[in-house]
Amino acid sequence: MSEHATDQAVQVSTEGDVVVVRLDDGKANALSHGIIDAVAAALDDAALAKAMVLIGREGKFSAGFDLSVMTSGPQQARDLLEAGANLAMKAYLSPVPVVFGVTGHALAMGAILASVADYRVGAEGPFKLGLNEVGIGMPVPRFAVELVRDRLAPAWFTRSAQHGEVLDPAQALAAGYLDELAALDDVEGRAIAVATGLAERVHPGSFRLTRTNIRGALAARLAEELAEDLAEFSVAG
Repeated sequence: MSEHATDQAVQVSTEGDVVVVRLDDGKANALSHGIIDAVAAALDDAALAKAMVLIGREGKFSAGFDLSVMTSGPQQARDLLEAGANLAMKAYLSPVPVVFGVTGHALAMGAILASVADYRVGAEGPFKLGLNEVGIGMPVPRFAVELVRDRLAPAWFTRSAQHGEVLDPAQALAAGYLDELAALDDVEGRAIAVATGLAERVHPGSFRLTRTNIRGALAARLAEELAEDLAEFSVAG
C-alpha cells in the first residue's frame, strides 16, 4: 500500500488496484474549495487505477458545503456550488467504479455526492442523511435534483428533495441513498472489499462505454445548464 497527502483533510492511498481516499477535517467534513480540489485530483488518479473508494470520518461522511463560504456572499456561494457540481459530475462520470463508505451524517452536498457513487456502504447508528437545503434557506440546484432523482426511489424523491426530509440509515437504504448498511467499524473494510470486487469483475473498456451510455446524456445536459443553474441560486438571509 502506498500513501500520500493532498489537502490536509484528504489522505490518498492505494490498496492493490483501488485508490482509497479518506476525508477527515476533524469536524463535520464540510466541503471547502481545498477539499473539493483534493478529492477531484484523487478521482483523476483513480482513472488510472481500477476503482476508487471515498471514506468519511467516524460519525460524519460530510455535512455538505462550508457554510462560512456559502453565507459570505452570493458570488462566493455560487463559486463553491460550481466546484461542488463539477466534483459530483466527475464522480458521476468516473471511468472506474466509485464506492463510498458513508461513515455517518451525510447532509446536503454530502447526500448529493452519495447519490453519484456506484455503491454506497452506510454506517448503522444515529445518523442523519438527506437534503436539508430547503430547511436552511437554500434551494436544491437543478444538477442536484437530477443526480438525486437518478438514484432515489420515486416514493422518496419528493419527500427528500422538495420537503427536505432527513432520514436515518435504514430509511436512507430504502430511499436509495445507500446500498447496504454495516457496523460503523466495518464500513471502511466493506467499502474497500466492494471496490476490489468491482475492480476484478468489470472489464475497463466495457465499463467506460457503458458508463457513457447510461450517464452521458444527463451529464451533458446538466453541464450545458450549469451556468443558468448557478445564476438562479441564492441563500436566504
